[in-house]
Amino acid sequence: METCKSPRKALRLAYRLAQRAWPRQSQKLGRKDFTLPQLFACLVVREMLRLSYRKAELLLRDSPPWLADIGLDKAPDHNTLWRAFGLLCTACRLKRMLDLLAQLFRGRHLLKLREKPLALDSTCYEQQHRSRHYERRCRKLGLAEGAKFGSKTADSANQSRSRQHRRMPKLSLASAAACHLILSARVHIGSGSDAPDFLPLLRQAQARAPVKVAVADSGYDSEPNHRVARQELKVRSIIPPEAGRPSVKPPAGYWRRHLRRRFARKADRRHYRWRSQAETVNSMLKRNMGDELRSRRPTRRRHEMLLRSVVHNIMLAAGLDDV
Repeated sequence: METCKSPRKALRLAYRLAQRAWPRQSQKLGRKDFTLPQLFACLVVREMLRLSYRKAELLLRDSPPWLADIGLDKAPDHNTLWRAFGLLCTACRLKRMLDLLAQLFRGRHLLKLREKPLALDSTCYEQQHRSRHYERRCRKLGLAEGAKFGSKTADSANQSRSRQHRRMPKLSLASAAACHLILSARVHIGSGSDAPDFLPLLRQAQARAPVKVAVADSGYDSEPNHRVARQELKVRSIIPPEAGRPSVKPPAGYWRRHLRRRFARKADRRHYRWRSQAETVNSMLKRNMGDELRSRRPTRRRHEMLLRSVVHNIMLAAGLDDV
């Protein structure tokens, strides 16, 4: 499904959704210059166009028709937008926005989770912008230093790589394969196994829409994941049983042995071929909003990844003809 590239249309839709999701003001005795829905709409435009807070302020100041669409006569300054990000882009508030967007698509029968599965995948983001030329130069210099000074440089390079993995922002998603709508998202700082995210993502997605089949890659493979999904949640989980060391012996768990037999005869090919749509969603996120984060603190990086998931859904919804 194509995303809408019109910032003005996304601005209006974000404003209408935020009016349904949140109150006008966060405090009764605070200033009334801007409402929460107005500030959220401005943050959505900033994220769509990959702008800094100062550039977002200048863009809005030069676009009086856009401000009029959301009931503003002046643009919020960059400090106001920075504070609004910390206030609005929390997990609790953004989950409410995901609820409304899921209701919108479900009401138009676009999820089609009875015919096509829920697809899960994860991706990592860069902590800051790095050009491809800079990365190539770093690799060349690292190889040259390693050849010149031996193992000490290699050990320091490994330690540096380990630190980078511990600080790597990671986003896990569960999306409807039919329309690329994100139904649930989880964020972490630091790379690790995907398996612990499977059940929380599946529970959140099922709370927003009925899920019949869930597909994921082997990173989510776990016997408890299959047992809970199939026996408690009544969701058919299709994951290649390839976790752990390669072995010719059958897996120890009942459901993993069952899936190995089914994958051997390609019995789940009709559903599992939709797993690549989760990678398509990650590609759409990075292509439209970049693969690096602009926040510096871990908490705000988590919120920024959640905001991107919501903005992706708003761009999909803005592309609908009847919205």
